[in-house]
Amino acid sequence: MHGALVSDGDADGTIRALARAIRRDLDTPTGRYSIVENWVRGLPGEIGFEVRRWALGRYFKRIGPGLRLFPGIRLFGVDRLAVGKNCWIGLDNVIQANGGVEIGDNVLLGPGVKIWSVNHVYDDPHRLITEQGFEQKRVVIGSNVWIGANAFIMPGARICHGVVICAGSVVGARIVEPYAVMAGNPARKIGSRLSVAENGGLTAENTAIEKILTT
Repeated sequence: MHGALVSDGDADGTIRALARAIRRDLDTPTGRYSIVENWVRGLPGEIGFEVRRWALGRYFKRIGPGLRLFPGIRLFGVDRLAVGKNCWIGLDNVIQANGGVEIGDNVLLGPGVKIWSVNHVYDDPHRLITEQGFEQKRVVIGSNVWIGANAFIMPGARICHGVVICAGSVVGARIVEPYAVMAGNPARKIGSRLSVAENGGLTAENTAIEKILTT
């Protein structure tokens, strides 16, 4: 038999390095959350929904009753993620919440939705982007919102209540008015869920909502 590919000394060093890495993960809430999420992410059926809500929801900033966490989710900065009642975080969703993400009640996130509240700084063309750090911009999503499959919500987006974001749309750092239907990259208003008369009555409401969302 040929000699071992890894010496006993190398193996011992690898085991010690792994033990240190495990200890570091277990010593922080972020590390513990990552381990738990990896364990329960793919559990099927109703038991999967119950286990994910119980095991992961405790790490959130806030969750409401009726939260459904679909398989394949990847959530970062969950201690800054607040979610209202009866929300669906859909199949294979990725939420980067380190900059703060707030989601209202009765919100549906379709498969593959991404919500980002952190971005790379790239202002200086003479420095490596990796050396310029990050900027954080809070994302706010109102109640009764449907975000379609594979949409991307960028840092700083403010989506008012009743909005529909069509599949594949990219919503940047802007305020989306109540009940708008948005589509495209960048997302543009293609319609409203309200009649013309109803839209005309939203002026005061829009002003109040804008004041809230921009603070």
